[in-house]
Amino acid sequence: MATSAPAAHAPPTLLAAEAAAENLALMRRYLAAMERGVTGDALAEFFTDDVVSIERPNRLAPDGATRDLAAMRAAAERGRRACTRQRYEVRTILAIGDRVAVEVEWIGTLAVPLGTIPAGGEMRAHFAAFYTLRGGRIAEIRNYDCFEPF
Repeated sequence: MATSAPAAHAPPTLLAAEAAAENLALMRRYLAAMERGVTGDALAEFFTDDVVSIERPNRLAPDGATRDLAAMRAAAERGRRACTRQRYEVRTILAIGDRVAVEVEWIGTLAVPLGTIPAGGEMRAHFAAFYTLRGGRIAEIRNYDCFEPF
């Protein structure tokens, strides 16, 4: 019975699994940084210089938004002023190669009132985000936010 020679390198699925594990670790660090409210250069370190963030329409952004790195940094500063605290409770996180999908419940303690939620109250959103990574950094985000009534 003939046997085939062993492969000279690891199968592609193992390589994809290794890249996926690295990308999952990056995403967990990113979400932890977001939870701490990082801004400026500490935030920018997670992204490629040509990153694009696409926010699909939602209650806070009825027309959606497309942001480059400068606009993402500005949005992080606004968010830091709007919330005194935020938590990202990961429900699902999946990675295949350079793609990561995350399902999160976000809870923000508001610094200012919004709708029926007073300053100091909690706002909640359920979101799914899809990330494309390149060179150990986030190159694209597509975010789908679903806010609880406020």
